[in-house]
Amino acid sequence: MTPQRNTGAGAEAELPEYAGHYRLESCLGSGGMGVVHLARSTSGMKLAVKVVHAEFARDPEFRGRFRQEVAAARRVSGAFTAPVVDADPEAERPWMATLFIPGPTLSEQVKRNGPMGPAQLRRLMAGLAEALRDIHRVGVVHRDLKPSNVLLAEDGPKVIDFGISRPKDSELRTETGKLIGTPPFMAPEQFRRPREVGPAADIFALGSVMVHAATGRGPFDSDSPYVVAYQVVHDEPDLTGVPKELGPLVLRCLAKEPEDRPTPDELMRELRSVAASYDTQTFIPAQRTGDAPPPESRVVGPERRSWRRLRRHLTVAAGALVLIAGGALASAELPGRGSETAPKAAAPATRSAGFGPWEAKSVFKGGGAPQCSHAGGALVCARPGLVFALDPSHGSVLWRHSVTKAPTSAPPLVSGALVHPPTNGGRRLEALDAASGTVRWQRNVPEYRVMRLVDGMLLLTGADGSVSGVDSATGVTKWTRRIADQAAPYFATFPGDRLAYATSTSDDGSSTKVTAVDPRTGGVRWDVRLKGSLEPCGASGGSVFFRAVDSVYGDTRAVVRYVPGSGATDRVALPVPLQSAHATVYGSVVYLLAAGGTLKAVDTATGRQLWSVELSLSRGSAPVTDGSHVYVTAADGRLLAVDARRGTLVGQTRARLGTNADSVAASLPPPVLADGHVYAAAPDGTVFAVDGRDPARW
Repeated sequence: MTPQRNTGAGAEAELPEYAGHYRLESCLGSGGMGVVHLARSTSGMKLAVKVVHAEFARDPEFRGRFRQEVAAARRVSGAFTAPVVDADPEAERPWMATLFIPGPTLSEQVKRNGPMGPAQLRRLMAGLAEALRDIHRVGVVHRDLKPSNVLLAEDGPKVIDFGISRPKDSELRTETGKLIGTPPFMAPEQFRRPREVGPAADIFALGSVMVHAATGRGPFDSDSPYVVAYQVVHDEPDLTGVPKELGPLVLRCLAKEPEDRPTPDELMRELRSVAASYDTQTFIPAQRTGDAPPPESRVVGPERRSWRRLRRHLTVAAGALVLIAGGALASAELPGRGSETAPKAAAPATRSAGFGPWEAKSVFKGGGAPQCSHAGGALVCARPGLVFALDPSHGSVLWRHSVTKAPTSAPPLVSGALVHPPTNGGRRLEALDAASGTVRWQRNVPEYRVMRLVDGMLLLTGADGSVSGVDSATGVTKWTRRIADQAAPYFATFPGDRLAYATSTSDDGSSTKVTAVDPRTGGVRWDVRLKGSLEPCGASGGSVFFRAVDSVYGDTRAVVRYVPGSGATDRVALPVPLQSAHATVYGSVVYLLAAGGTLKAVDTATGRQLWSVELSLSRGSAPVTDGSHVYVTAADGRLLAVDARRGTLVGQTRARLGTNADSVAASLPPPVLADGHVYAAAPDGTVFAVDGRDPARW
């Protein structure tokens, strides 16, 4: 969707300015329940943030449904959905942030370019079947699949919106005014038995969506939603214009009885030849070739039933319409998938003689993946309101320490034997003893927005853009100053490197000012202006590495190595831009993991891509590597290991997907490497350890 200014639902289109700590940059669109804004995370990731209208934010019942929406959206982790990265259903104006996916909706595409061709339709159907398979696997029924909820991204269709409703757009309401669907794309059982709606309703909607994509209208078409409701329940679908090879499959999807419809797996088997060579580039108009496809025959559907007959039964249909639902919550859990709350007492960690794989469960209340760091004899982890330490040998709890309950999107900072709990800004600093959790010092400081640790110094970026250097051992502020040409420095720091790096990109995205700061003094060691919009991603061997990103969408298009000593710059273009990529560096090699699961290795010394592998994840953590393997955690709690030299998947753990998903982390915790072991955390709250030297045995 294209960002817009000064559009949306009334004065709320541009307000509020922030959702959590995300600044809302522009309006993507609006509906009856909320406004969707384009925003950017601290790391530069582009997000779509839905903010609920104030009138619904005051409704306790709606807040409950919004919590369920967040939980449902987070549980869906397939490559054909937009992953949730952060949410706060308890905010004054509840909000949810998902990855921003550039591309038109199916509704916009058909309106702009007309019906799709047969090849595009087959690819679309395969992609939507895969999406529904992933959605249903985690116990969710979408219940509002329609053309405006399908985004046509470069890497395939994405199913979005697990809960926005538009009661203002329809006269069809229950007694409380809540709708659970959009009539032209609702299944018969949603009118007849709304409490018994299951996954098959999404298959019916898929059939209706396919007819719309093929013809520009639905299989049941009328200006009156009451008429459409009757047609859905009683009439045969009009498939006029649907390619004849797809007609029988679409007709099966539109069967009146749920048990007569195919499952997503059955659809994928029918479309296997297409799914195996999935090429979604034809969805994007700018990438179409000039060769027109040969004309193909289309199905001629049955004639519409006469209005006279329809009118005779309209009274019956109107009775069913009292039960119509439509979108206040467009997702629902399947039976038997309720949420769980971890017990208060910590369960003992699984252990064996010497070091062996272990997992520690229920260290804290509720779910959510903690963020962890290795601090000598302790694995120190953080969750909102709590910092705790585990024995890295077997996972037993060493200590717990209460902290301010704020969102945790980064691991605790470790400096020698001291631990600095993560913060999201404020006026308070403290240092804990890594072995015992004892408070070593606490300080009140001027309000700050960002905290970084490098070379024994805490760097605090203040609300006014000034930077203070605080000795991590004592809490004493050593210096405060502004950094030239850096209005509000968000420093990047890297293990083993004693400098902090601030960047600022020109307004047109043509160049980036890079400033290297000495954390001990605040002095500038060097600065340089480099070509393009760059984001630092690592430092190694005296060089600094960057991702070169698209200034509009933030996609990574190249990796850049800069050598301060000589001023040399090496740039390696990527064959295909990577969306929402995270990167790490080892030697001269940059490893990049993109949304959708693409992991690449690029050698800046030789100027070539070493390998690329597709992992079975839609969203992953920042990768980490020891030179032998590259490790990432997935949104479902899996830890994956890829051979760093060959680019082959060599091991992965089981999924540990949590069920308590009212709030979600802004970022996935990266694995922690120490002494040949790999430590990871999962959404169900588990922290676990495996032997990093033999991933095949995980």
